[in-house]
Amino acid sequence: MCGIVGYLGPQSPKDIIVSGLKKLEYRGYDSAGVAILDHGKTKRVRAQGKLKALEDKLATEKFDGHIGIGHTRWATHGKPSERNAHPHQVRGISLVHNGIIENYLDIREELKAQGADITSDTDSELVAHLIANEVEVTKDLFKAVQNVLEKIRGAFSILVMWEQEPDRLVAFKDGPPLVVGMGKDEVFVASDVQALIQYTKHFVYLEDREVASIKGADVKFFSANGFPIQKKIVELNWNPEMVEKQGYAHFMLKEIYEQPRAVAAAIEPHVNPETFSVALKNVGFGGQSVQKLEELDAKADWAKTQEVFKSIERVFIIACGTSNYAGNVGKYLIEQLAKVPVECDIASEFRYRNPVIPAKSLVITISQSGETADTLAAIRMAKEMGATTLSICNVKNSTIDREAHGHLYMNSGPEIGVASTKAFTSTMAVLNTLAIAIARTRGVMSEAEEKELVKSLLAVPSQMEGVLSYDKYFEEAASSLKLFRGFLYMGRGTSFPIAMEGALKLKELAYMHAEGYAAGEMKHGPLALIDERMAIVMVAPTDHLYEKTISNLEEARARGGKVISIGTGDNEKLREISEHYLAIPKAHWTVNAILAVIPLQLMSYHLASNLGYDVDQPRNLAKSVTVE
Repeated sequence: MCGIVGYLGPQSPKDIIVSGLKKLEYRGYDSAGVAILDHGKTKRVRAQGKLKALEDKLATEKFDGHIGIGHTRWATHGKPSERNAHPHQVRGISLVHNGIIENYLDIREELKAQGADITSDTDSELVAHLIANEVEVTKDLFKAVQNVLEKIRGAFSILVMWEQEPDRLVAFKDGPPLVVGMGKDEVFVASDVQALIQYTKHFVYLEDREVASIKGADVKFFSANGFPIQKKIVELNWNPEMVEKQGYAHFMLKEIYEQPRAVAAAIEPHVNPETFSVALKNVGFGGQSVQKLEELDAKADWAKTQEVFKSIERVFIIACGTSNYAGNVGKYLIEQLAKVPVECDIASEFRYRNPVIPAKSLVITISQSGETADTLAAIRMAKEMGATTLSICNVKNSTIDREAHGHLYMNSGPEIGVASTKAFTSTMAVLNTLAIAIARTRGVMSEAEEKELVKSLLAVPSQMEGVLSYDKYFEEAASSLKLFRGFLYMGRGTSFPIAMEGALKLKELAYMHAEGYAAGEMKHGPLALIDERMAIVMVAPTDHLYEKTISNLEEARARGGKVISIGTGDNEKLREISEHYLAIPKAHWTVNAILAVIPLQLMSYHLASNLGYDVDQPRNLAKSVTVE
């Protein structure tokens, strides 16, 4: 998502920062800015839109200082605008931030009570105010940052500078990645090594709750409570394939990390971030060819889409494998939000069970490639029976996309790893917009409810960045986890298909026995499997089924199962009864599934990698199944 670049050294900060930000454009952004020291004061230049707008503003700007920070922003708190763009400045403090501050409302109220002049709608500016308050007392930027770390909660990586210490940068994180690049008489900071690889091959990766204090060319690292720590300098010697992988060991891991941007791209065409409303774009139910969708009149196309939604009496979701599990999440969303009955079918079974498809049915097919043979056959059958069809694909102009009446896209970009990750989460994001659109069109959802759901959905990409911090945990835990003889994944509600997807990932990648069950079914058979060598992976975010899920978990634990649980926030109950507890941010139930699947992806990836398997190309599997 957002990108951070900082520089301290003899070269031009403007050139290095802008160059680095260009390398981070793939992450997606809606505004950009820099803050660079000039004649003892920090000069800030910001612009909404693409980097070209910022470059045009910077073309005639000159700076005599040798320290600066830059940022590309993707809006979460506050709409895309120059006033909300980073860096934020408060009384000599300049700051850039990736992630989300969960307790920002409390901080905002406290600062307002103190008379703070808050000039943006962001949570990021509030941290700049906190540091500015502290530095007035400590007269030391590093000490001020230490004090502020105790006051903020969430997932964040932050880089800050202060006019009174013109040769110092301080960087700290708890969630989203942040790296320090070590050069000769110069230091770089970025959210991704991709931004810096042209300048140095030597990097230090900050772990959560660590602080880097940079003074001149000297860098010291500390824990959050101020104790010095030794960090390993990693030398990256990238070959062309590694550059293509952007430094990740495998395409799959790269694609797992691309999910925040993929989800943002999936919802961007359909969501208005100013009115927090949904209007599906370029669906094409009017009969236009796929090639002409971009030429559609937006209002007329949306009116035709709404006409279709008002007429339907039943929805069928048809897909295979991972796409089928996304479809099952869609079933919960559409039935609960839009009050339309939904059947979810495996494509290979659907066409052979002689299904009854009423005339006023919407048949939704999901296929990452758009070429899945069974799914293609299902959509052709549905059309022959008179149903309206809607495809959700990642590949535009694929066969399924061309043959459907309506079209929605995952927009997740190329997915090289055979085991789908970002296409899955993008699909669930698209299904959220679809369910909201159907519900509003049919008059069963209020405007206030729509706003609440859209706000929650817009926050997801930033929240996903925090969940990705579990990467290191599973990398370290893989050696012990691989000793289990089996894994039983369980969940209720939308967490049930996520449990099935988690089990599928482990089977695909690590070739280990894994089963996904509805947690309420445990007493109907699976309980017999449980002993001390069986891992119980329970997906239990806080929702209306949470208490029942905990009861199921207690039963599994009583039989000796070792529990790995995924819950919401700092859940003491889950921590107490679990061997390992993983927290996802507090969110609306409609998006919990998008967040909860990420730890399951990471667990499967690291287990398979630890076992020495090829995670990008698992044995016996193909990316696109184009034959039955």
